[in-house]
Amino acid sequence: MGVEPQRSPRTTRQQVAILDVLGSAKKFCSAQQIHSTLVRRHQDVALATVYRTLKTLSDSGELDVIFSEGEALYRRCKSIEHHHHLVCRECGVSVEIENPDLETWAAAVASAHGFESVDHTLELYGTCRRCSSGK
Repeated sequence: MGVEPQRSPRTTRQQVAILDVLGSAKKFCSAQQIHSTLVRRHQDVALATVYRTLKTLSDSGELDVIFSEGEALYRRCKSIEHHHHLVCRECGVSVEIENPDLETWAAAVASAHGFESVDHTLELYGTCRRCSSGK
């Protein structure tokens, strides 16, 4: 199945189910998509619980979240280190990317303007090779 979640004493059945869905996904998924998958798998988790659990998991750093057209989309990434994503506009497949030069630049810009403890996200959107070749 998907990536086996690391269980803490406070890990809930809903967290395990959602992490399993996202562990096998190759793209970012909405709460509704995750809920639909759980329903298809005959797992009884309310949509409100999915939203609440996604917030908890993203706040803890177990999930990455991006916003597309005003909707939060979630993914369980392989890397727990700071990284960014390249996302296909057509099929939604995403790739984790790291760029040390970007991190150095962001720190330098922040410092030059007297900012500290700066966070940032960067998502690059394009069309993947598979979708491009189908045109």
